[in-house]
Amino acid sequence: MSSIVPKTYESVPSRKVAFLGLGVMGYPMAGHLALAGHEVTVYNRTASKSIAWCAEFAKGKGAKHAPTPREAAQGADIVFCCVGNDDDLRGVTQGNDGAFAGMQPGAVFVDHTTASADVARELYAAAKALKLQFVDAPVSGGQAGAQNGMLTVMCGGDSAAFDAVKLAGMAFSKAFTLMGASGAGQLTKMVNQICIAGLVQGLSEAVAFGQKAGLDMNQVLEVIGKGAAQSWQLDNRGKTMVADKFDFGFAVDWMRKDLGLVLDEAKANGARLPVTALVDQFYADVQAMGGQRWDTSSLIRRLK
Repeated sequence: MSSIVPKTYESVPSRKVAFLGLGVMGYPMAGHLALAGHEVTVYNRTASKSIAWCAEFAKGKGAKHAPTPREAAQGADIVFCCVGNDDDLRGVTQGNDGAFAGMQPGAVFVDHTTASADVARELYAAAKALKLQFVDAPVSGGQAGAQNGMLTVMCGGDSAAFDAVKLAGMAFSKAFTLMGASGAGQLTKMVNQICIAGLVQGLSEAVAFGQKAGLDMNQVLEVIGKGAAQSWQLDNRGKTMVADKFDFGFAVDWMRKDLGLVLDEAKANGARLPVTALVDQFYADVQAMGGQRWDTSSLIRRLK
């Protein structure tokens, strides 16, 4: 079974691209680029994942893998990346084997990692000094969005660099939008995670309350989902909360990493986030229950 759901791709000129990081998001994102007709070279820290990707997408034009980020980036017009955190991102961009060392002048590095705005600005400046371009471009939509090629991408950087990569990026996206200068993409993703944290906690309390009250919660969700309480979380996670199923989706560990970035940024800019800070601690409780890899909707487990 394919790791992605092919879609109707826009007819755009084929580009020579690299993709660094073949995790649950990067693997299908790179696959969509190959199926859209781009010449893709992949790199992953665990080489077996790169080999498996090439076996699946060998029919894509020129699909191949490289042993280092530098070699993957050589000759590429665009280098896409999706790794774990700030340090991982520095690791694949900098140093003798980093992508920046292999990129040609004018090439664009597009980072889909959810990372700090500070590291985005740091690498933007480092790239500029090397006559390269850098766009921070975190995504929303989760694993399903990556597999379906329907991610929402929030970008920060120069408009010329953004324009150079947008058409290629639409292979795995439904929206690919420039939000402002370097770091603005990461800041927009932080706003997204603040919204989700509050929504999931509210939905958890609502479902737990309804169950205590003896209501048929699947029916309740059907009804209130047609009114003002409707949200993506209610539509996609409400019934799985009722069923006590959390073995899918965006993991608690990842959400805590993201909320850590949010809270650090809030300390720097003076924003007050009392609910977000509280929900972050609720997720720490879920981790202590052994739920590090449960879906974020597992907040309801604390209430049972």
